[in-house]
Amino acid sequence: MPRYEFRCRACGDTFEVNRPMAQAGEPAPCPWGHTDTVKLLSTVAVTSRGAGAAGGAPAVGGGGCCGGACGC
Repeated sequence: MPRYEFRCRACGDTFEVNRPMAQAGEPAPCPWGHTDTVKLLSTVAVTSRGAGAAGGAPAVGGGGCCGGACGC
């Protein structure tokens, strides 16, 4: 079930709600009972376990601003 993040405008608390996608746009009261809340835009991280460094991220060499070749 998808998880949606909300922020309460009254107390500033950020909280999550698990609900079906069909109910994604419905309001959600904060844990303190305030009803003036707004749904936040969430991002999704997608990773793969392909070749590269541990954790699925590709290995990247060098360092610094331009890969380490400039000596900065």
